[in-house]
Amino acid sequence: MIDKLSWMTIYPEVVLLIMTCVIALLDLASTSPRRTGTYILTLLTLAIVAVLTGFNASLGKTIYGFGGMVVSDPMGNWLKCFATLALMVTLVYGRPYAGDRGMLQGGELFTMSLLALLGMFVMMSGSNFLLIYLGLELLTLSSYALVALRRDNAVASEAAMKYFVLGAMASGFLLYGLSMMYGATGSLDINEVFKAIASRQVNHQVLVFGLVFIVAGLAFKVGAAPFHMWVPDVYQGAPTAITLMIGAAPELAAFAIIIRLLVEGLLPLAIDWQQMLALLAIASLLVGNLAAIAQTNLKRMLAYSTIAQMGFMLLGLVAGVVNGNTYNAQFAYSAAMFYIITYVLTTLASFGIILLLAREGFESEEITDLAGLNQRSPLYAGVMAIAMFSLAGIPPLVGFYAKLAVLQALIASGQGIYIGLAVFAVVMSLIGAFYYIRVVKVMYFDAPVTASTVSAPRDVRTVLTVNGALILILGILPGGLMTLCANAIVATLAT
Repeated sequence: MIDKLSWMTIYPEVVLLIMTCVIALLDLASTSPRRTGTYILTLLTLAIVAVLTGFNASLGKTIYGFGGMVVSDPMGNWLKCFATLALMVTLVYGRPYAGDRGMLQGGELFTMSLLALLGMFVMMSGSNFLLIYLGLELLTLSSYALVALRRDNAVASEAAMKYFVLGAMASGFLLYGLSMMYGATGSLDINEVFKAIASRQVNHQVLVFGLVFIVAGLAFKVGAAPFHMWVPDVYQGAPTAITLMIGAAPELAAFAIIIRLLVEGLLPLAIDWQQMLALLAIASLLVGNLAAIAQTNLKRMLAYSTIAQMGFMLLGLVAGVVNGNTYNAQFAYSAAMFYIITYVLTTLASFGIILLLAREGFESEEITDLAGLNQRSPLYAGVMAIAMFSLAGIPPLVGFYAKLAVLQALIASGQGIYIGLAVFAVVMSLIGAFYYIRVVKVMYFDAPVTASTVSAPRDVRTVLTVNGALILILGILPGGLMTLCANAIVATLAT
């Protein structure tokens, strides 16, 4: 008999699953070419789920259910809430684009995106190796299907195949690493694994061997170099609406399982995995920033930008444990959480503009397609400029504060090597500023390629404006979100 407490840990997931099934069934009777009814019901479902997860998070309680396999804590619930909101915004931005390209002939876009979100929820709630892996597979399988949604498009089909093959390999890495941990500790429960490793009764070499495979699998999921091979091809080849879907909310889920596995489960091995993450961060910052400079395709440039941004986020996870001491963990991990949330917010705005400029039969994917956007639409040029400046880390935008928080965590460790990493990150950010500012230069100083004005549905225009305003407001007043992240991390570390 499953107790009431267990059901309380998963009721947002139950609501999401039931509504996904209802939407899939109701869509069968839909005759609207734009799937208006399905779209509205999907947004209502996401709004309800966001409220439920936000309410759970605000309670500040940590509850374990189903024999410790599932955990409902502030960090997981806030990430669920933000992931749900990110998917809502993605669907608002992506629906006109998808409708113009025949991607709404069935309701797959909405049902598969809801199933992907359910996978993210399971990942964020998992306190057991198997449950986390099941959530990951639900997310990735849904993502493969979404990338291939334009069946008649050869480029999208090729991107889906690359994503599938490389994703299967990465899942194999992660599963093999988790099986090594199970073999060494005798448990799949994250808390039990932590206790077994902390007892120092387990063969350290076996643990490190498994850890290498786990870190490799996680690096693939966040797109960190040298496991970044899929990111540029999938970002460029997938329909832009799907690119945003796999480039925004899933990053929050990837961050969640990094915290669950490495911090909650394998913290006694921090000296080992922090070194691995530091190497991944250095490689990501180098590869991402240097490769992005050479790109002329905007989606491909943003893909390499993502690799660099993930490198910066990983730096926040590197400085948590110093000389066996966890005094810096709260600041380091909360800085990384703040970074990933604000990165997703900025990504939504930048891809929202690309989706807005894309017309039927025309993909606005080249940087030159933004030429003279300020003359055609000052509002949308302003939102894109805010997004680019934020990604570059220019004050007073939220990207600046996010980078500053990570750098402060590195410097607060007092270790020469971490201070050196902070200096390296600043240098790489200066290099990265070039390709972001180039986009702004094209929008404001190049002659427009077309005289037509940019029009958008009212919901898209409203959400884009709010999106751009939030990037500015959270940069000026970051305290509330930073406190939220700090409290969530403290609650997680306490358990």
